[in-house]
Amino acid sequence: MSGRAWGVLFVLCGAIFLEGIDVAMLNVALPSIREDLDMSTGMLQWVMSAYVLGYGGFMLLGGRAADLFGRRQMFVFWLVVFLLFSGLGGFATEGWMLIVARFVTGVAAAFMTPAGLSIITTSFDEGPQRNKALLVYSGTAAGGFSIGLVVGGLLAAINWRWVFFAPVIMSLVILVAAVVLIPRSARPDRGGQGVDLAGAISVTAGILLLVFGVERATHVSGVWTAGTIGVSVLLFLVFVAVERKSSSPLVRLGIFRNGSLVRANLAGLLFAAGFFGFQFIAVLYLQELRGWSTLQTSFALIVIGVDAILSPTLTPRLVARFGNARVIFGGLLLASLSYALFLPVGADWTYMAMFPSLILLGLAFSLAYGPLTIVATDGIAEEEQGVAGGLLYTSFQFGAALGLSAVAAVNIAATDGSSPQALLEGYRAAFAVPLAAALLAAFISAFGLRSRAGATSAGEPAPVEAPGTPERVEAGR
Repeated sequence: MSGRAWGVLFVLCGAIFLEGIDVAMLNVALPSIREDLDMSTGMLQWVMSAYVLGYGGFMLLGGRAADLFGRRQMFVFWLVVFLLFSGLGGFATEGWMLIVARFVTGVAAAFMTPAGLSIITTSFDEGPQRNKALLVYSGTAAGGFSIGLVVGGLLAAINWRWVFFAPVIMSLVILVAAVVLIPRSARPDRGGQGVDLAGAISVTAGILLLVFGVERATHVSGVWTAGTIGVSVLLFLVFVAVERKSSSPLVRLGIFRNGSLVRANLAGLLFAAGFFGFQFIAVLYLQELRGWSTLQTSFALIVIGVDAILSPTLTPRLVARFGNARVIFGGLLLASLSYALFLPVGADWTYMAMFPSLILLGLAFSLAYGPLTIVATDGIAEEEQGVAGGLLYTSFQFGAALGLSAVAAVNIAATDGSSPQALLEGYRAAFAVPLAAALLAAFISAFGLRSRAGATSAGEPAPVEAPGTPERVEAGR
């Protein structure tokens, strides 16, 4: 890669690092936020879910906007919005204020992230060069998370508000670097294409209602829950109908004929559900049942960050030898084993008893995350790279929101009282949710092991339908 290409990759890695560190710092600060703002477990879950809902709900629109209005323009503008609302979250005096700030920050990330990913996928040739860039990119995201755990613990020990102020400084540095290093490109020829607002509104409302229905399941009647989820499903059907008739759809439905893309998105959704749900409950277990400080919790979980080292070093070698499909499947099996080992967690477990689960989860992340990113964007035409990236990150964030909602709902339903034993039973029940999600993800990914799509994911581009033509062509050629 040229020096300029490395510079662009550096900026984009900085942005995904920022996103990772932002989420991780907040994760370990949640108990401190709960105590200061007097928030219930259900409301505390929405501090995380508001971000991932804004992120996942608007990601498809963000990916399409990058393709229509310019990737650099979208990246820079929404980085500014991210910077502003991340800082505003630190001034919240009520729980709802923090939730609103996190939602807008998530919306900003929804436009910024697919723009950044599509800059990578259109700047590097498909094949080993792009795969290397994407694995470095995913490793940086993992590094942001692992460093964020420690930094978040340190900042929360001083005052949880610094968890929101710190990303502002980093955002400013990345913003300056982006303006200098990311080259300007010709404004895309939209040819009369517009933004599919009807599609964006219907799919975002559907996601919001689905997660809200899961989160409220333990607080309301079954009829209310079924009705909420039913309306959500109806909105998804409306979205499909809108996309079929739109002259410039938010998502061209023909893109789903790519089997590897569909499998990558479904597996990514379930993997994120398990990963984020596990961390949410693990933090509550360590701090509220065990009485560990935020800093102790940070150092306990940092071992998961081993993926920051393995993603750009071990994973490329495994992908070159076994192909993306097999590496992803192996990572999901390791995630399942990690969660299974944590199921019998006790009230007096030593850290060494927890360590196998945590180190296996870090290894699982390094094997699954980067290759999923490669498979989800491989063989997709350049003019749809923003949409492909948007789909993948929608799946990740949608999965995270559902995972958080599900573990919170199960935890609340299974916790009968406030005694240590009652809390432990609630945590054990909730830990079954990530295990179920990982097993289902592994089952889905297994279909790619023997199919032609699974074979092509190791390097050979899979045939996809080019936009605007009925023929099937080799995308990217």
